[in-house]
Amino acid sequence: MAITDLEPNQEALARREAVRTNGLERYRRMVEIRAAEAKIREFHSAGQAWGTTHCADGQEAVAVGLAAAAKPTDSIWIAHRVHGLGLALGCSLESVFAENLGRQNGSVGGIGGSFHLTEISVGLIHSFTIIGTQLAQAVGGAYAAQVQGSEMVAIAQFGDGAVNIGVFHEALNLAKIWNVPVVFLLENNHYAEFTRVDRMTPIEPLASRAEAYDMPWSVLDVQDVNDVRDGLGEAIDRARSGGGPTLVEAITYRYLGHSRSDPAAYRPAQELEAWAERDPILVNGRHLVATGMATEGELARVTEEVDSTIEAAAEAALAGPPPELGAMFANVWAPDR
Repeated sequence: MAITDLEPNQEALARREAVRTNGLERYRRMVEIRAAEAKIREFHSAGQAWGTTHCADGQEAVAVGLAAAAKPTDSIWIAHRVHGLGLALGCSLESVFAENLGRQNGSVGGIGGSFHLTEISVGLIHSFTIIGTQLAQAVGGAYAAQVQGSEMVAIAQFGDGAVNIGVFHEALNLAKIWNVPVVFLLENNHYAEFTRVDRMTPIEPLASRAEAYDMPWSVLDVQDVNDVRDGLGEAIDRARSGGGPTLVEAITYRYLGHSRSDPAAYRPAQELEAWAERDPILVNGRHLVATGMATEGELARVTEEVDSTIEAAAEAALAGPPPELGAMFANVWAPDR
C-alpha cells in the first residue's frame, strides 16, 4: 500500500473522530496516554518487556492536539516517545501494550517493541533510531503526495536535540525548494537526552531557524491541547492547500528522564514542580469545567473508566503469544540475483 493511500480501520477512525470533535474525549485520551505509559513502565519493571522505553509524561497535549488537527489519511513520521502519539492517532491500547511486550497481537507483530512502534493504518510511521532521519523521510512522503496529486500532508515530529543535526537543515531546505506539503513539528521539551536546550542551541525560539529557508514558523504553548490543535491545524491547512512547509515549535516539558534508566538528576531544583502546576491534563480539565463542557464528576468518571480499560487491555496483550522464530525475517528483502 502506498503511503499516499492510507486506509485507517474503523476502530481507529472512531477514536480519531472523537478526539477531533469532542473536548471531553481529548481529555480522556490524554488521561489514557498518561495511564498507558505508567503501565508500560510496569511491564518493563516486572521484566515482561525487554530493552528500554521512552515515555512522554507531560507532553500529552502535543499528541492529542496533533491527532485533532490532522486528517486520518495524513502521515506522521516519528522517532522517540511514540506511545502517546500512537494512542492519540487511533491505535488500540491492546496493540500498543502487546508491541511493548513482544506479542503477536502488537501493532507490528511484536517485533518492534517500545521504540519501533508503528501502525501504518493510522499514519504512524516510525523512522530509524538515528535522530533526525524522520525529517528527510517526511519530505519524501510529502514529495510523493505532491507528485501523485494526493491531499496527504506529512508531519515530521522531532525533539529539540534534532535541530542541531545536519539533516534538519537539509530537510527544511529541500522542503522549501520543492514547496512540498510537510509540517515540521519541533517538540521542545527542554532536554535532548540529558542536555538542556540552552546549553546546546544559541538562539531562541528554535523555530526562528526557519527564516533561513524563507519558511513560515510559529511557537505554540502546548500545555493547552486546544491551542495545539488550532496552531497545528493552521500549518496543516497551509500545506494541504499548496502553501508549502511550516516549522512549528511546541513548547512543553518532559516530566521523566530520557529513558526509564535516567533519574533526571540534572534538572534544576523546582523546575519539574513549576511545570507540573501547568500539567496539560489539569489545564484541559479546568477548561472543560469552567466552560460547562464537563463537571468534576464527569472528569473523575473518565479516570475510573480509563483505569478499567487499561487493565483489560493489559490482560489481553499479555495473553497474546510471542512471535514465531521466523518473524525475525519478516519485512527483510534481498535483491534478486
